Order: sequence, then structure tokens, then C-alpha cells
Amino acid sequence: MKLYLKFVAMQLKCQMQYKTSFVMTALGQFLTSVTAFLSVLFLFNRFHSVQDYSFSEVLICFSVMLTSFSLTECFVRGFDVFPRLIRSGNLDRILVRPRSEIFQVLTSTIEFSRIGRLLQAIAVLVDAAPTSGVVWTADKVLAVILMLLGGVAVFSALFILYAGFSFFTIEGLEFMNIFTDGSREFGMYPLSVYGEGVLKFYTYCIPIALFQYYPFLYLVGRSDDVRLIFLPLLGFLFLIPCYAFFRFGLRRYKSTGS
Repeated sequence: MKLYLKFVAMQLKCQMQYKTSFVMTALGQFLTSVTAFLSVLFLFNRFHSVQDYSFSEVLICFSVMLTSFSLTECFVRGFDVFPRLIRSGNLDRILVRPRSEIFQVLTSTIEFSRIGRLLQAIAVLVDAAPTSGVVWTADKVLAVILMLLGGVAVFSALFILYAGFSFFTIEGLEFMNIFTDGSREFGMYPLSVYGEGVLKFYTYCIPIALFQYYPFLYLVGRSDDVRLIFLPLLGFLFLIPCYAFFRFGLRRYKSTGS
């Protein structure tokens, strides 16, 4: 952990050498997320509710999803850009170093400019919390924390899975954006609004619903089952098959040559 924090400090210092570029990039991320927020705002200005969910309730869902995705993009970005390591031959250097591949990939790219999205997500949560009707007791605060942790775990697993495919394709597979960026967009609303088929897919195949939908029901008082709070922890189990697939690809990696 001490070495990881040292790498984090190095990456931050490097990015802050170009402060104007950093601020403009962060601002761009913020404005990009604003467009998503405006789409929710315009929808509720017209229809006032979506499947009986109020505007403030949807904003809580929106902020949890955006916060989880922003944190993952910041600290697990190395797997999202993993095909670059293969094409450039830098993965070969990683493999001969006396540190684990996972550690080196994690520390290869840390994008602090994602703070733009993160700040917007926090602002939306702060704005929605007082009007959502949620009684913020200790269990509700715990539910939000576990939702965020579970979200980071699931999105990290998806990035690792994406990296695993890169061993066989060299280039990144754009269809994986359906499950990363696409899930972020889907997650702006409670997943039940898309129908039972989509909800089941995001429960049993890509476990987005484990941190986005089920604990959200308890959070907003639509369920009294306290066990829903801990469902996001199951998202960490999704890391196991994704990491196993990554290791499977790594064992068959033959180098991209000079």
C-alpha cells in the first residue's frame, strides 16, 4: 500500500505539472456529465415521475452510479486502456519486473481529471438527499457506502474483463462499452423501469443491480428487507471470474514483437 500511494502521488504530481490542461480536462468531464443530468431533468419536467419514482429518488440512483463509475475510471483506468500496453510492447516490460502485473497496470494510469464527474455526482447527491424522503439513519448511510463500494468492484471487474479480451484481439473491443459506459447510462434510472428482462440480465449476468437497484429499494423505503443493504458485497464475487479470464489470457500472451 505504501508503494501504491507513492505511485499515486507521482501520478498526481505529474498531472499537476500542466495545471491548465488538468483543470480544462476536469471541466470537460464535468460538463459532459451535466448533459446526462439535463436529460433526466427535462424528462421529469415533462412526465414528473418514472414508474412512480420521484425526481429526487432518481437523482440518488444517478449520483451513486456516476460516483462509482468516476472512482473506477480514476483508479482502475489502467485496465480500460490496457490494449495500448499490448500494442506498444510496454506489457513485455511489465512482465519482467518483480511486481505483480495487476499492481503495475493499476499504477500505470491514474486519471485524476475524473474528479469533474465525481464533483458533479456529489453535488447531485447533496441536492437530492434532503428532498428524497430518505431518513438518513446509520443503516441508510451504510447502504450508500456499500452501494458505492459494490459499484467500484463491479465496474473494476468489467474493466479487467475488457483487458482480458485484449490478449486475443490486441485492439480493444468496442462492444464492451455497452457494459461499461452503457451500464452507467442505464443506471441513471432504477433498473426496473427497463423491464424484468433487463433487470434479470443486470442481476445474474452483469451484477449492476446488486449495488444499483436492490439496496436502492431499501434506501428509499420501498422495501423493509435489511439484507438488501449487503447485496453490493456480492459484486466483489464478480471480480473472481473476470480476474480468472484475465489470467487465462495472460498465460497465453506471446508478446506483440518489436
